[in-house]
Amino acid sequence: MTEVMRAIEISSHGGPSVLKATTRRRPEPAHGHVVIEVAFAGVNRPDALQRAGLYNPPRGASDLPGLEASGTIAAIGSGVSEWTIGDSVCALLPGGGYAEFVSTPAAHCLPVPEGLGLKEAACLPETYFTVWSNVFIRGSLKGGERFLVHGGSSGIGTTAIQLAHHFGARVFTTAGSEEKCQACRELGAEVAINYRETDFVDVIKSEGGADLILDMVGGSYIQRNLSALADDGRLVQIAFLQGPTERINMVQLMTRRLTMTGSTLRPQTDLAKARIAQDLRETVWPLLAKGRIAPVLDSEFPLNQAADAHTRMESSNHIGKIVLSVAS
Repeated sequence: MTEVMRAIEISSHGGPSVLKATTRRRPEPAHGHVVIEVAFAGVNRPDALQRAGLYNPPRGASDLPGLEASGTIAAIGSGVSEWTIGDSVCALLPGGGYAEFVSTPAAHCLPVPEGLGLKEAACLPETYFTVWSNVFIRGSLKGGERFLVHGGSSGIGTTAIQLAHHFGARVFTTAGSEEKCQACRELGAEVAINYRETDFVDVIKSEGGADLILDMVGGSYIQRNLSALADDGRLVQIAFLQGPTERINMVQLMTRRLTMTGSTLRPQTDLAKARIAQDLRETVWPLLAKGRIAPVLDSEFPLNQAADAHTRMESSNHIGKIVLSVAS
């Protein structure tokens, strides 16, 4: 391996244009870590938040953006026995994915599912870790329940629709165009609501209310989500695209026994992420290998066009995931 690597850094806080090509020293694996030679890196909303100065890396993490990648194991730290050099993996990262090499805890790596390539595998970790932990662990979704996910055409949305549908939930979603709504239906959504034309609250209430809502919008959606929940319903918040503050009527939580919760993935402990990885390996990875669910890939950009990839993501015109091609 070379001592230096190509990477994309955040030169200052701002729009996509602040993403600049640079060279960095190749990372070495710490105890319990591996170094991955990156083939593809996923592009996610938290990357844009970090770029804007709104989502700082945890202590000890790389300052480079990139929370997921696929590639091959290039180096192994002490205490690692489950991987060997040359293994093909995809991994959840603490940061640093926009580079030719990245270090991450070995327990956060997963094998590339049978039948998928490295490009498709790069679409998996961030969304599948997020959906599994928030919809099925924190949100306790069960078969037969009514589940609403906002932003159904996003990476999170396309993943949540497929998994919830597979495990027997009735899936409802919102999206911003008929094209996106149709894509959501094809993935397993029973009802896809064009939020530009129809009030999702009215639609969901007419069905008896949602047992679980996964929301990344926030702002005015917070109160509307509470109104759309069935009695004893749960709201799980994972982002705030419209802002984190809103005046809401908390009486509903008491009189209708509602639950509000939420989480962010990146600040969680290495052990918590390792447990999610194990759940995914046992329960979800076999479904990917059998083709019962699959990542939805929107577009691919070369590493040096990371700014264009961010522009694409922030346009909200994409359906599914965006990846960077990193390998030379």
